[in-house]
Amino acid sequence: MAEQKHPGIISNDARPEDHLDLAMRPNSLSEMIGQLQVKENLLIQIQAAKLRGEPLDHVLFYGPPGLGKTTLAHILAAEMGVNIKITSGPAIERAGDLAAILTNLRGGDILFIDEIHRLGRAVEEILYPAMEDYALDIVIGKGPAAKSIRLKLPRFSVVGATTRLALLTSPLRARFGAVYRLEYYDEQSLCEIIRRGAGLLNVPFDEEGVAEIARRARGTPRIALRMLRRVRDYAQVRASGAISTEVANASLEMLNVDEMGLDDMDRRVLLTIIEKYNGGPVGLNTIAASVSEESDTIMDVVEPYLLQLGFLERTSAGRMATQLAYEHLGIKYAQNNRQPALFEE
Repeated sequence: MAEQKHPGIISNDARPEDHLDLAMRPNSLSEMIGQLQVKENLLIQIQAAKLRGEPLDHVLFYGPPGLGKTTLAHILAAEMGVNIKITSGPAIERAGDLAAILTNLRGGDILFIDEIHRLGRAVEEILYPAMEDYALDIVIGKGPAAKSIRLKLPRFSVVGATTRLALLTSPLRARFGAVYRLEYYDEQSLCEIIRRGAGLLNVPFDEEGVAEIARRARGTPRIALRMLRRVRDYAQVRASGAISTEVANASLEMLNVDEMGLDDMDRRVLLTIIEKYNGGPVGLNTIAASVSEESDTIMDVVEPYLLQLGFLERTSAGRMATQLAYEHLGIKYAQNNRQPALFEE
């Protein structure tokens, strides 16, 4: 069965139109908004590497999608004054693919591997000595005549990014000298990001309009900038061209994004738990089947924000809708309506 993708504007999956965000990306740590603790640690790491005249230590970023893992990789390359080679776990299908990439790196270069948890086992085995000893082990021939040759590689840095740290194998995780978690952004930081984006897009705005977009952006810069582009379109076609509270409200309502940032899929998940299963507990796979979505999409895209808002509880028996979810959807809350779970998923 083909994997389904969350279709709404809220989806954290990168899209072709998101290439416009490249122009909005900061080029240095000083320009980057938010993630203060991560930035401070990276700044020390960069300055120390420069003082020693060494490449940056291997770095791993993890956290929900859309928070700036790729942006930080580009910033690290810019701050170190080196080239960056970009690839992803699914794109490296064979060990030879990785070997070709590694042999083309120069001293100090950064190899950025997105979705690094999806690397194959054979590929990982090539990466281990490359990260640890800066060497590439190649086997020539087959059977008794096979020979192993070790090629020396220039010292380089691997920057990995993943949304699923638990799926990363322990040996690979241990080879990263620094591991940083990216957190959701607060509303003030999102307002700064939206203001900067609006300035780059030459769109006039008022502070209330910016705050309205930030309030519904789910703490995620990628979603905030995507909303900004859609609100800009609405402002240019249906209004005076400026982003105000009224324009932002009308535009986002057309996109089915409510005042709390919930879209149609979020509401469907909550209504499924409440109306079909009396508020829960209900298993993840059952919810996914009921709304015709992949369970991974529910877990990675929908659940984190509902948990953050306190609309959802995740227990060993299943998912449960909270009183806050009932109140937001305008449904009368009755705790005694909840049914015990018959089995776990």
